[in-house]
Amino acid sequence: MKQHFTTLCIFLTLISCNMPGKAPDKTNTTDGSNPLFEESTLPYQTIPFDKIKESDFEPAFEKGMAAEMEEVDSIVNNPAAPDFENTLVALEKSGRLLHRTNAAFNALTSANTNDNLQQIQEAMAPRLSAHRDSIYMNARLYQKIDTIYKQLKNLRLDPESRRLVEYYHQKFVMNGAALPEAAKTQLKKLNEEEATLSTKFGNQLLAAAKAGALVVNSREELAGLPDAEIQAAGEAAKHSNHEGKYQLALSNTTQQPALQSLSNRVTRHQLFEASWTRAEKGDSNDTRNNILRIAAIRKEKARLLGFPDYAAWKLQDQMAKTPEAVNAFLGRLIPAALAKAAAEAEDIKAVKMQEKDTTALEPYDWDFYSEKVRKAKYDLDESAVKPYFVLDSVLKNGVFYAATQLYGITFKERTDLPVYQEDVKVYEVFDKDGTAMALFYCDYFKRDNKNGGAWMDNFVTQSKLLHTKPVIVNVCNFAKPVQGQPALLSFDDVTTMFHEFGHALHGLFASQTYPSLSGTSVSRDFVEMPSQFNEHWALDSTVLKNYARNYKTGETIPQALVNKIRNAATFNQGYAMTELLAAAKLDMQWHLLSSGDSAVTDVDRFEQEALRKNGVYVSYVPPRYRSSYFLHIWANGYSAGYYAYSWAEMLDHDAYAWFKENGGLKRENGQRFRDMILSKGNSEDLAAMYKAFRGKEPSITPLLENRGLIPSGNLK
Repeated sequence: MKQHFTTLCIFLTLISCNMPGKAPDKTNTTDGSNPLFEESTLPYQTIPFDKIKESDFEPAFEKGMAAEMEEVDSIVNNPAAPDFENTLVALEKSGRLLHRTNAAFNALTSANTNDNLQQIQEAMAPRLSAHRDSIYMNARLYQKIDTIYKQLKNLRLDPESRRLVEYYHQKFVMNGAALPEAAKTQLKKLNEEEATLSTKFGNQLLAAAKAGALVVNSREELAGLPDAEIQAAGEAAKHSNHEGKYQLALSNTTQQPALQSLSNRVTRHQLFEASWTRAEKGDSNDTRNNILRIAAIRKEKARLLGFPDYAAWKLQDQMAKTPEAVNAFLGRLIPAALAKAAAEAEDIKAVKMQEKDTTALEPYDWDFYSEKVRKAKYDLDESAVKPYFVLDSVLKNGVFYAATQLYGITFKERTDLPVYQEDVKVYEVFDKDGTAMALFYCDYFKRDNKNGGAWMDNFVTQSKLLHTKPVIVNVCNFAKPVQGQPALLSFDDVTTMFHEFGHALHGLFASQTYPSLSGTSVSRDFVEMPSQFNEHWALDSTVLKNYARNYKTGETIPQALVNKIRNAATFNQGYAMTELLAAAKLDMQWHLLSSGDSAVTDVDRFEQEALRKNGVYVSYVPPRYRSSYFLHIWANGYSAGYYAYSWAEMLDHDAYAWFKENGGLKRENGQRFRDMILSKGNSEDLAAMYKAFRGKEPSITPLLENRGLIPSGNLK
């Protein structure tokens, strides 16, 4: 099974809340008409997309920052001795206007942005960073928190409240609250600059991907692609003023989906190069100078905070804890992945020789020839699979159905709530007893003004303290079919849907008092566990037969085809794991730079040396992301954290092993997983939480076995 490396949306973005075709309303709104100023009156306090105008955002940010500072000042100036209620609970209740505004920005700008809002975004980023620093470096506020922390052993607090004390203390220390004032001043300036550059990086990358789309002149150059995809490429070219030509958009990863089918090697090469060099054209969208400065800033921040490198600072609150633990973990995976990838390369070279292709194996050949190997070894043709995977059926009869079987929840579409784009759908979620519990939005089709990849985000976070229920969105980038045609998915797309809904479940089942600990507010190396775990149900026999039906005949997917999909589950996993590990090692190398290292001046040279140094340079297996378009680590919060996908994958396969040992898809099993993992948020130590569920420490063996990297029982 291919793993899906997606993200929770955590970065600051700005949004267009105007419906397609409507000119942005830039009317100034500084009075009470701003809909962000008050809590939404819509069900679940969801965002009133039909009311918000672009001009509402800056006033909402200004008022939100001012209001939060007043609330913080009230906490700081309270003459009473600091205690849990008057300090930490008060902090949890503060900043609600700013949170509402941020939620709208984060969720929507990433999916439906425009030039005007990107300009506002870049202007606001340093100001919001400065605002954040004014709280987390407030010496008097930290003193109160430190006082409570030192009394923790004697305080009669419930476990979640104790966790909140520990959470805040660590957060303030990590953000420099205990530093001397001169160092704080330096750190604030660095934070503001980094916020500006990270925001700029995201905007550059979106523009670079759009500008880097490959345009070809004829259908012949797209030989091998299904007719529907060629037709869609023609429509895309027409919309981009390339009438009569064909356009292939770039996905966020190095390898592109069309490379699997394109039989024209010249076109494959062109598409790969368009992806590889998208952000290295020497133009305004070239990200390399930006990257060099961000890396230098992070190195200097680590020095100020008393750490040898940024990774050592960043990993303190993760399950892994240290760079040494991360590298030791990755080191256990690399040899097996490289060996499997080398064997896969030999299979591909054999097919090339059979076809009299004497050219060297290049990255843009891999997907095309590996698909031939897959067809030969497993008789599995992607074009034969897609007719059984219609998006609407996968969602309702697959993703939702599995959640009902495991957790008892049900779904009902809502058409009465405003959305930010016409393709977005909304569902109300009901608990096992029929109680209304949440809203779920889904936005599945690719757009030029949407970030690449797939993600989950919260519009509203669950909190008993704030009396809020979760409002959650899943966003993907599937190809939109031409009008009148069904949206057919690859099995890779299917598992992406299950993956993102795993994140959604983590948020839907949140049952915390405090918003800071709610749902997906956990460490990076744990947060991907529920999502990757949920992928397993895509191939469960009961679930699969419920959603996989031929859109023309209504026929349930034949068992013979299911067997082929299962048999091919470990196919190409040496490549998949190697490209992932290369990216993870590249991420770590950038963030292991110390103050004693000379300044990096050449991004591409650093990248090559980093891959070779870590033993993951393979000419025909490029990293999943190059430095110049590695959005995760430069803008999305996964800096020194891309390893987290593999760490969480260890947990997810180990958890699924428990399910297999205990009868698989059963309500009682789902309820146990919900009660002990999905509903816990960050309310207790994550390692202890997982061990309590599993009954023992997690094993790396299920991961390696499921990837096909080792025979059964070889490694613990």
